[in-house]
Amino acid sequence: MSKSPNLLLPALGGTALVLGVAFGVMNRDYAADKIDTLETRVEQVNAQASAAADKAKAEATRAAELEAKVAEIQANAQAQLLNASATQPAPKTDGRLGLGRAALPEEIAAWDVDVLPDGRGLPEGSGDVWTGEEVYVENCASCHGDFAEGVDNWPVLAGGFDTLGDKDPVKTVGSYWPYLSTVWDYVHRSMPFGAAGTLTPDDTYAIVAYILYSNDLVDDDFVLSRDTFLNVPMHNADGFIVDDRAEQEYAEWRTEPCMENCKEEVAVTMRSVFLVETPPEGGSNSVMNHARTVDDLPTFSAAGPSFIPEAAPQPATPAPTVTKAAVSDGDALLEQGKKVFRKCSACHAVGDGAKHKSGPQLNGVMGRAMGSANGFKYSDVFQEANAEGRTWTAEELAAFLAKPKAYMKGTKMAFAGLKKEEDLTAITAYLESFTE
Repeated sequence: MSKSPNLLLPALGGTALVLGVAFGVMNRDYAADKIDTLETRVEQVNAQASAAADKAKAEATRAAELEAKVAEIQANAQAQLLNASATQPAPKTDGRLGLGRAALPEEIAAWDVDVLPDGRGLPEGSGDVWTGEEVYVENCASCHGDFAEGVDNWPVLAGGFDTLGDKDPVKTVGSYWPYLSTVWDYVHRSMPFGAAGTLTPDDTYAIVAYILYSNDLVDDDFVLSRDTFLNVPMHNADGFIVDDRAEQEYAEWRTEPCMENCKEEVAVTMRSVFLVETPPEGGSNSVMNHARTVDDLPTFSAAGPSFIPEAAPQPATPAPTVTKAAVSDGDALLEQGKKVFRKCSACHAVGDGAKHKSGPQLNGVMGRAMGSANGFKYSDVFQEANAEGRTWTAEELAAFLAKPKAYMKGTKMAFAGLKKEEDLTAITAYLESFTE
């Protein structure tokens, strides 16, 4: 038993040696495989880097070529611009680009829709005043009013003839627009609001005819078409001038400015009410100008600064004179008055069974106290006129119908007014023929 350890030790040592040699051989094979893998990876990375370098070099070469081409094109364009004339036609491409095709006649016609002042561009069609009233009421009245007077902030289309010299002129189709072509073109392409381009040529002719009638520029039997387009005299046709400042004024503006001793005498003609001082810490303050006397300062009131002269009072416009004529059922004046009354029939009624509409019925209006038709609720201004004992006479009625809002300030009647003396005479005679 004492010899057993001695016998085992050599055996164990030999086994350990064998295992160590085996482990060493195994580690050597693993390291060799690892090295092979890394060498393969290095070769792949080098190949990718070489390919990327070649691609970058090719792209740089291409970019240089494109930059050179752009510079050549810009140089050629600059040379053409320097040698070109405003009268020379544009260069022809001869179809070398190979893009697009020639527009078809119907395609050109679809875009060529503008109308010129001489009538060029107008389509076939026509429209009369009374058809225009129906189409206008259906498509336009909600914004522009039944009588083209405008609703809320929507534009007024009629009236304003005597306001162009005022501080706030009323610029309407009648008072301001110089060309009828602009009216037709705008209505046809942009109206009605929210449904632009839906009006037919006949609808457009009719609406424009009604707008002209609302401005007393045409009679009620007028028919607008290509043939009658240039027969309409626009009120402000001569109210615009050609801008000739380039020829008449620019030369004077471009002279050398005077920089010193420009006037023989310089005098202070007005004192400032407020002065602006700059404190040391920065900013600015407005301070009162303490003049030696109060008289040296301009005064201010609700009417404006004292140094602005008060506007001279405008002469009172005399009321239109109306010729009172004897009429009969077959009289031509009655027929004319009947036509004029069509402008009023949307809001007023006359004749048998006439009832109140948005305005009172007018049977027996001549000689009747203002604001006294039974069952109608009048505005405050008419109630005040009634309290004052005012009555409707031929002269009073004519003055009211000529300019309702000017005659009766505060009236809710939106009618722009009648401009022709013969229309005032006719409608007065027509209304006078209806009694209670």
